[in-house]
Amino acid sequence: MAEKPSRKTRILDAAEQLFAEHGYDGVTLRQIATLAHVDVALTSYHFGSKDNLFRSVFERRAVVLNDVRAQALDACMAAAAPHPPQLEAVIEAYLRPLGDIQGAADEGWRHYLSLVAWVNSSTEWGNELMTEYFNPFVQRFIEVLRTVLPDADEQALFWGYQFMSGALTLTFADTRRMDRLSGGAASSTKTATGYDHMIPFVAAGFRQICGHTH
Repeated sequence: MAEKPSRKTRILDAAEQLFAEHGYDGVTLRQIATLAHVDVALTSYHFGSKDNLFRSVFERRAVVLNDVRAQALDACMAAAAPHPPQLEAVIEAYLRPLGDIQGAADEGWRHYLSLVAWVNSSTEWGNELMTEYFNPFVQRFIEVLRTVLPDADEQALFWGYQFMSGALTLTFADTRRMDRLSGGAASSTKTATGYDHMIPFVAAGFRQICGHTH
């Protein structure tokens, strides 16, 4: 029999879902407590303010996400050693773990990735939280790209990452617009297909703007 989640975990899960659906300003601590089936005073007991709760929600899975991506990048580098890896392999190491997580049955991860998409486009939260929790790994990814594209202009590398991050954010958001636009021919729920397309698409873009054919 599965162990029942603690009240603190239930608060985090409820906050994650509501913040993903409505953003920071669209959610109250009372709404979170109601969804978590706890007294509202308990949210303050465990987290203090809504601000602290929001940060706790964002941090909880960021650590896991970074570990999974770091392992994929390590494996990519080890497989190619002593030579630099192929560009597609580096991009796959960055993207594929996210696709696997997004395609998993865990609703919590679906909510979290939607929350990341919202934060990444937020002028209030994006710079602070993305910088704190994800920039160190992104900097490592850029360093690996430099070994694959050694002649690339520095600006081009960061613009390439910006474009990739935008595509990833839209994929995380899962707005289902593509489903309606295509009349059902393509579905944003088919995450494996999406990442299969995104990897060569992004690689071609990096090659084009970085002027390298490796």
